[in-house]
Amino acid sequence: MAQRNTWQRERVREALSDARGFVSAQSLHATLRGENTGIGLATVYRALAGLAAQGEADSLQSPEGEALYRACTSTGHHHHLICRSCGLTVEIEATDVEQWAKSTAERHGFRDAEHVVDIFGLCGSCAAARDAQRDAD
Repeated sequence: MAQRNTWQRERVREALSDARGFVSAQSLHATLRGENTGIGLATVYRALAGLAAQGEADSLQSPEGEALYRACTSTGHHHHLICRSCGLTVEIEATDVEQWAKSTAERHGFRDAEHVVDIFGLCGSCAAARDAQRDAD
């Protein structure tokens, strides 16, 4: 079922596009609240879920289990490299992962298998800053 394109949903879409990397619904709601939009947290959750369902937003689970969202910049199935420190996100293709997931599913008798692979680490800038801090200590 398609969601209505309300001004609230459009404002959530804009805020998501303005965000750097993946953000939580709570974080996005705090931004919108700071702008005095009057958009409630439940509305933010519904809008994000709708955007993700329609392929307009990427959704993933953080290592802590929190749902995170980002405006989708490419269509089709893809994966992400995500900096744990600054949130920088790079969309990647992973042909080896795709082949592994398909063959593993088939080997166990599964059909129509789907998968999610996101890789969390430190981007080059954050790793260099951490190393510099470590050297300074």
